[in-house]
Parts: sequence; C-alpha cells; structure tokens
Amino acid sequence: MKQSNHFRLLKLRKILFEETDEEHELDIYEIEEKLKQAMDIDRIDHRTIKNDLLALEEMGMEIVRNRRKHGKIFYSHQNKLFETYQIRMLSDAILSARFITPNEKEQLLEKLKQLTSIHISKTLPHPVLFSQTINLDYELIKLNIDTLHKAITEKKVVCYQYGDFNTEKQFIFRRSGDLYFVEPYALIWQNDLYYLVAKFIETDEFRHYRLDRMRHIEITDEVFKRDKQFSLQPYIDNTFHMYSGEAVVMEIIFHLSLLNAIFDRFGMDVSIEAVDEEHFLLRTKASLSDGLVSWILKWGKRARVLSPERLVKRIKDEVDGMTSHYGHK
Repeated sequence: MKQSNHFRLLKLRKILFEETDEEHELDIYEIEEKLKQAMDIDRIDHRTIKNDLLALEEMGMEIVRNRRKHGKIFYSHQNKLFETYQIRMLSDAILSARFITPNEKEQLLEKLKQLTSIHISKTLPHPVLFSQTINLDYELIKLNIDTLHKAITEKKVVCYQYGDFNTEKQFIFRRSGDLYFVEPYALIWQNDLYYLVAKFIETDEFRHYRLDRMRHIEITDEVFKRDKQFSLQPYIDNTFHMYSGEAVVMEIIFHLSLLNAIFDRFGMDVSIEAVDEEHFLLRTKASLSDGLVSWILKWGKRARVLSPERLVKRIKDEVDGMTSHYGHK
C-alpha cells in the first residue's frame, strides 16, 4: 500500500509539472482522469488527491489554486526551474553552436524540454529551422569536453594532436603529427566554438586551441601548478577574435555609423571620444594579429588606424597587396 501511495504521489507531481503552467490548469476531475490513466486504475477519491496535493506542498512544490465560476478550483504548478525566456535562450544557444552536431542538438533539446511543461516545450524551435554554417561531424568533441574538464579540475598535463583541413577537405596534423603537451587552464566558448586555453610547455607561453581540431586527447600523470601571474579574463579580452598576438594599445578613427558595432565588440565601457560630427576615436587594447587586421579592413574607408605604427604599416601593406591583385587604373 505504501508503495502504491508513493507511486501515486510521484505521478501527481509529474502531471502537475509537465501538463500545467501559467496558461494551463487542471481541475480535480481532470487530475483524477489523468491519474487513473497513469496508474491504470478505475477510481480514485478526490479527498485522496487533495491530501496528495497538500503533501506535495509540504515537500516544497508550489501549487497554485485558482477559484473560478461557481467556486470551481483549478490547480497548476507555475514556478518552473527555468522561465520560458530562459529555456528559449538555452535552446537558441544550443542551435547556434557550431561545434555541436545535429544529432547531439536533438538530444540536448529533448532533455531541455523536460525542464518545463509540455505546452511550453512545443513552442521551442526545431533544429531544422536553423542553418549550420559549419558542418562539424565530429561526435568525439563531447568526449573531449569531459576529458579536458577533468584535466583542468585535476591540474594534469594533457597531450594531443592538432590539425587543419586542406583544400581536399582532408584533416592534416600540424607538426607532422607530433604531440602537443600543454597545461590546461580553461575551456572557453567563443564565436560559437569551444577553445582550450593552455600553457604550451615547449615554449612556456599561453595559447588557445579549437576543440574540434584536437585529436587523440590523453590525460598524463604529470600534475602542474597554475601560474599565479596568469589571469584568464585579461587574456580573453586581449586576444582579439581568439587570435594570439602581441598586446598593443591602438587608436582608430571610425565613422559614426559604426559606433554601435564598436560597442557590440568592446562593450559600453570602451574608451571613445568624438572627433567631429561624423567620426569618433577608439582607444583600446588588442592583440596585434591577422585577425585584428582583417577586422579593421572589413570596415573599408570607414576606419583609419592612427597607432601603433606597426599596425598602420600592416594595414597599408594589406591594402597595397589587394590593390596589386586588381591592378592599377
């Protein structure tokens, strides 16, 4: 009998959690019908259901009672673990992540739907509505995340092979397939891809590696001590678009039409000042890299670098190279 009571209580909790929310309620008769179907029984007393509702409340489950016309009471559980907008944001994040394979997205979204009512879960977008800009058919990446997370927690050196795709779309290892030995510090989700931030032991410098380009990751027995001088946030802030390079203070004049693009990239606290009615000056730190150069060039004549001189020269050289490709008129 006790087991039956416990089972009924669990089924009632499941019904309230999955089938009710702010927009959907159940009266005592509807709850009775659903319990009879769930438990495969012919009858259940309403007083038993009401006692079970009180028991669930005593255990911490919030149950809302709404008294409607003729005193009829409707029951619902509205205090979900996640709000609808939070579920939607998590869903969109999963769908937009390029490192997650379509199959894995399907599984994650099905689990996510279990955190809210069936009515809200039906409103969530389906993966087919989103295009995948990069097809990373590499299922082992989820195992790599677990492996690297464990190595970071235990402060153990890891080794792996690293590579890129060639024009034949074949994966080719760098360094002729030699292993990389690194001290792992953090996993970073940047630009819809996962990166490992680590100290490359061979050169004793911090670098970052795309997780989808790492192969055959193994945790060694060697334990390392974290560099107390290293701070993750400044590394991320100064590593422009996840490209490494020398940190410099740069000054660039932009057209006013790019003001919000600059805020989007650097945040509202970035140092800017008006130059005239159509231009403003950006002064900030960034990594002197190919990624930085490409980002500046994409704005065309709406951006003009003032300093440092090394960056000015690289922009000029790139522009001259582009001009030579198309010839002079």
